[in-house]
Amino acid sequence: MRIVLLSLLSCLALSACQPGTDAPTQTTPAEAVKTPAESAEKLQVKAVVVAMFEIGEDEGDRPGEFQFWKERYGLTEKYPFPHGFHDLYYNPEKGVLGMVTGMGIARASSAFTALGLDSRFDLTKAYWLIAGIAGIDPQDGSIGSAVWTDYLVDGDLAHQIDAREIPEDWSTGYFPLFANEPYPEQEGEVVARNGEVFQLNTTLVDWAFNLTKDIELMDTDAMLALRSKYTEMPAAQLPPKVLRGDHLSASTFWHGKLFNDWANDWTAFWTNGKGNFMTSGMEDTGSYQALTYLDNAGLADKKRVMVLRTASNFTMQPTGMTAAENLASESSGAGYAGMLPSLEAAYTVGSTVIDEIVLNWDKYQDTLPGQQ
Repeated sequence: MRIVLLSLLSCLALSACQPGTDAPTQTTPAEAVKTPAESAEKLQVKAVVVAMFEIGEDEGDRPGEFQFWKERYGLTEKYPFPHGFHDLYYNPEKGVLGMVTGMGIARASSAFTALGLDSRFDLTKAYWLIAGIAGIDPQDGSIGSAVWTDYLVDGDLAHQIDAREIPEDWSTGYFPLFANEPYPEQEGEVVARNGEVFQLNTTLVDWAFNLTKDIELMDTDAMLALRSKYTEMPAAQLPPKVLRGDHLSASTFWHGKLFNDWANDWTAFWTNGKGNFMTSGMEDTGSYQALTYLDNAGLADKKRVMVLRTASNFTMQPTGMTAAENLASESSGAGYAGMLPSLEAAYTVGSTVIDEIVLNWDKYQDTLPGQQ
């Protein structure tokens, strides 16, 4: 979601290209607005679909992460959500709720907490699908791909020394919180004590990946042209597909080979070598931290959380181009070849999983997929 968002911010003056604001979304004639009085009995929610941003309106214009879900999944009942970033939308036949958190860790964690404490909804059995766009490491995959996440790694909790002042033998001036140098050797495994890393329910991730791994994803000539520039990275040249990897969340829209190397090292350190950095985004460690607290309070089940990140852009430049040149080319003209395909992938892959859960609710209400 990194490079793409820079382009979105650059076109704030254009009404057709504005990210969602804090103002409630206007109700269309087809929407039924639910007031607190009408919602005295808690809704038993089967699944919550979570997007991070929308562009302009929720329907009928240039799509962001939420629009396909709103238009195609029957999210017609509106629940005002003044204590969150964006109003909630619900499909009463399927029992699926849609939420837009707003961009960034702070907005995401606040939105999850607000929803979890909302007395209108019973979320104790709900499955959570966080579905949004991301950057992808071209060493591991191609734009337009959909990646199911095992580890969520936080890229903000750190110590930092300016690059102009770091010791000559250090690989980076950005190193783990409470350490005195990059990647200090540990006796035994590295232990995350401050939310530096979270591991999702492996059984659920296995199930979601196996259910969707053979789905054919959208490909275009523009994507092929961009892929062909990554001549030294075979994985980047492949058509998009459903993959499995690990996600790094950080509030800075970083880009380039050196940061990409850092992301791989950072992920390997915090997962004790078990994880592999594949996608970059912003919100997910904050989202999952909030869900962990809701789980502690008995208001949600963190074992039912899935994160699906789809690749809108590469996290580093191809051979023969600088990071700055690559960033500029993606942010102007006909950049972001993977934007629309990544949004399509998020809906196509994500809705397959949500449909399976909803259609077989008698099986999945009390027993998680893969545990039957």
